[in-house]
Amino acid sequence: MSAQRISSLTPVADVLARVAALARLVAPREVAVQDAEGRLLAHDVIAGPWPPIPVALTDGWAVRAEQVADEGPYAPTLLSAPPNWVDAGAPMPPSTDAVLPPDAVTGAEVHMAATPGDGVLAAGADATPDLPLRHAGERLRAADVAALQAVGVARISVREARVRVVSAGADAVGLAVARGVAAHGANVTFVRALERALAEEADAVIAVGGTGAGTQDDSVEMLARAGSVDVHGFGLSPGETSALAHVGAQPVLLLPARLDAALGGFLIVGDALLRGLTGAPISPGMPVTLARKIVSTVGLAEVVPVRVTEHGAEPLASGHWPMQALMRADGWVLAPPESEGFAAGTTLEMRPFP
Repeated sequence: MSAQRISSLTPVADVLARVAALARLVAPREVAVQDAEGRLLAHDVIAGPWPPIPVALTDGWAVRAEQVADEGPYAPTLLSAPPNWVDAGAPMPPSTDAVLPPDAVTGAEVHMAATPGDGVLAAGADATPDLPLRHAGERLRAADVAALQAVGVARISVREARVRVVSAGADAVGLAVARGVAAHGANVTFVRALERALAEEADAVIAVGGTGAGTQDDSVEMLARAGSVDVHGFGLSPGETSALAHVGAQPVLLLPARLDAALGGFLIVGDALLRGLTGAPISPGMPVTLARKIVSTVGLAEVVPVRVTEHGAEPLASGHWPMQALMRADGWVLAPPESEGFAAGTTLEMRPFP
């Protein structure tokens, strides 16, 4: 029989304090913007002024607005020379400050009035150095990458944690955790043996399986031989048999093989570990109002899956999550260890599952 036993559950606050001590901020590295989608910024992104000069916002005729201020279909104005045509994105010709649509001009005759700035993108309208485009710790979306390229940013600095995700037989659960790790902007390598993961250079290892007291559970024992086990047994439901360790300077998070327990440990402790490595702030959740009360045990933090309905957020499970509860959930809320739960009508922050 396995000798792995949990003598007591460590309060989540103490686990998170130990995570903060183990997680070292990874060094920033510079990458091409087009390769940065999903990565976390190491520094604020500053650009501009962009455009450096006024440019046409639309295709049309470049004019000086004061010269055509009173024009209309029944009172056209004949200019001394036909206006210049500009394509969208082209610099505005000298002494012009507006763009008229294609059908507003016939030869040198103007049929539409204009005001300064019509159809023009002013200098600095897209980006100015005094206003960061994105802040350190934020994750770049595909739209952000395109916008940065549009304002002339070619390279940026990111913090990309290298994380080995290990599955000890629970491949589906391991893959779910790996996707959650990748959502934090990490460079994820999925491996099948804890020994191999520990032998490779990485900023952290997250392993799934082998944390309990079963006859085949030996992950905690193996880590005790390879390094040091800081905590075995979290005051967290689900996820009680999770463990935190380190081998040298490398933090290791061990999660149970059961899906709900793995998710519980990852959502609370794994999230904190990854934020410690990358410097990412805590993302605000979506406010939801409980349609029914949540009952929780004092001293135990509890991750509760909820479904949002027209009547509010309904808690779907407590302790163990049936798969139908997880699949119906729109997100999860946390009942902290000092709480006995929450009454119906309480507003909480709901966060998403990986």
